[in-house]
Order: sequence, then structure tokens, then C-alpha cells
Amino acid sequence: MPRKGFDEVVLLTGFPSFRGRHMCEELLREGGPRVLLHAVVHPKLAADAATALDALPLDARRRVHVLEGDAAAMDLGLSGAELRALGREVDTIHHCVQVSYVGADRAAAEHVNVGAAREVVEVARVCPHLKCLVVHSSASVSGDRSGVVREDELDCGQHFRNVIEETLAQAERVYRRAMVSKKKPLPIAVLRPTIVVGDSIHGEVDRLEGPYLLILLMLTAPPDFAVPVPGRADVPIHVVPIDFVTKAALRIGRDPRAPGRTFHLVDPHPLPSRKLVELVAQAGGRRAPTGFVPANLARALLRAPGIERITKSPRAFLEAMVVPVTYDHTNADELLQNTGITCPPLETYIDRLVGHVQKWLEARARRRESELPDPLA
Repeated sequence: MPRKGFDEVVLLTGFPSFRGRHMCEELLREGGPRVLLHAVVHPKLAADAATALDALPLDARRRVHVLEGDAAAMDLGLSGAELRALGREVDTIHHCVQVSYVGADRAAAEHVNVGAAREVVEVARVCPHLKCLVVHSSASVSGDRSGVVREDELDCGQHFRNVIEETLAQAERVYRRAMVSKKKPLPIAVLRPTIVVGDSIHGEVDRLEGPYLLILLMLTAPPDFAVPVPGRADVPIHVVPIDFVTKAALRIGRDPRAPGRTFHLVDPHPLPSRKLVELVAQAGGRRAPTGFVPANLARALLRAPGIERITKSPRAFLEAMVVPVTYDHTNADELLQNTGITCPPLETYIDRLVGHVQKWLEARARRRESELPDPLA
């Protein structure tokens, strides 16, 4: 049973990462005063966690219990006493920790993405009142597949374009085995959002990646220069804002129909890449590209030595502009039906994403100006 005085006790990993922080805020906001949250925080991130908690309303902050630990360590790095206490009261786990930066090395990706999957499964086994272990994965586990990717599919002969896709797929295999374990099947729901960007109100993120790098590329080009874009003009671009992801995660994690299933969190009407770059150009006051680099040439360019250093690692996103893929979202639609939780169309908030990059460029320019030596000194 949850701790007396609370209707739900949640264990959260990945705090204070971008997704973990937003998930924490959503749980506390929508759950109200009867939700208690235990956040596992790596010692190296203690100061960042304190800053994130200070930004919360006082009442919400009081309902967050920080546990020093490591999601990839044995028992999440918790003591035996801490683990036993959690086991008695936790009824929901949101596992948000993951390495998602495509420039990460294999050892780090395997340690966190796969190692933490094994550990959170073992922790879930000592929670007798657990209703759902909600796993925050990624639609990128489909690798280089094209066509329609269904929610119940995982291993379909795809090739992985980087270690992030590969290790997140390995982690999903861990969860699938735990779902059907003869020893003790676990109630696990796997969430696969597509490319996650900032919320649809502000567009802010803590690291420029994915479509933000395309925006950065276009904004830093000369105003009268139309940047040629790799890919195909008709390829759908799959982007979802973090506010939709966290609202959907909260609702799905509380639905008794969720355990044992996988859910694609997607924009049901993704923009084609041509429309995306046109909207970015319009919002940023730049010329829209007049054409796209053919797919075969685009792949060759993306493999060129040094491309990642020059363009700040946009390879993963630009490769997504080459492969025409569609994500089935039948399971997600079923559980989100009549909840009012829908993914806003990208065209309604793309200007916020562009605005965030513009602010980042302005802040960088101010920093550089402040570092210039005083010519009169």
C-alpha cells in the first residue's frame, strides 16, 4: 500500500535530466497533493537537482524525496534499508534515465541504457504493490526501418545507425523478458516517443539536438543563402513536444490496460520535411531551400569524415529526413481516447523552437563580446 496520506507513491529515475525534470513536474502538478515522489539522483547531479527543486512551488517541493543513487548501479545504488522502505510503498515507477546523445561512446550507452534497465527490473520485483513500471524508451529502436512500424514490433531485421538506438533496443528486450517471466511477470508499459523537443509553449531544451540543429544550421547561414537540405521533400518528420509526452506518460501509466504493451507517442499528422524547412525559414527570416540533396548523396555526405565536427552532430536527425517511416499508434490512441491529451501540430509551435535557438545564439554572442579584451585598458 502507498504511504499513509498519499494515493500514489512514485519512484522516478533520470531526475534532473530534461525528461526527468518535466516528468517530475507533471506528476506533481496533475497528481495534486496526494502524490509522493521519490527521485533517484546521481551524486554528481545533486546541485542541478537542488536547483530544479527550488523552481517548484513550495507544496510540490515538499512532496519530492531525493535519494542519492545511480540508476545503473546495483539496486539503483540505494542502501538495503532504502530499498526495503521503497518496496513497501511504491506503486508506480517512471524510468526516465537514458543516454540519448548520439555522440556518446558505447561503454556509457550500454552502462546506462542497458545496465539501468536490468537494475530497475530487479527493483520492481521487490515492490509487491507495483501497478506499473513505465519505461521511457524511444521510437528510434526501429533503426533504419522504413514503411509502417507497429507498436508490438521490436526485432525486425533493422540495422542501428548509432549505439543509442542499439542499446535502447537491447533495454527493451530486457523489459519484454520481464513482462513474461515465469518467475514473476512484471507490469511494464513501454513508451516510445519520436524525436522529443521542448514544450509547445516555450520550446526550451537543455541541449540543442535533433531539429534544433537543423534550425541552427539555417539561422547561422547568410540571410540570402538557401541551405541545401539532405533528404527527401516528402519524408514525414516525427517530432513531439515534451509536454505531450509527459501528459501521455502519466495517463498511460495509470491505466490498468497499459501493462504488457508498448505505445508509440507520435504526431498523428507529421509534417513532410519540405514543409518543416519552409516553416523554419519563415520563422527565422531566411530563404527556404529550393531543393533537397538526393537520398543516396545525402547518406554519403553524412558519412564524410569530419561532418560531425562541422555541423555539431546533426547526423541522427538528418538521417531521419532520408528514411520514410510511419509509426503505428493504435495502442496509444486507445488509452488516450477522450482524455483531451493530443499531440499539437508542429506548425502551431515551430516558431517557439526557432525562437529558442535565436535566444541561444544571442546569448552566445553576448558571452563572446564580454570575453573580448578592452582596447582602452
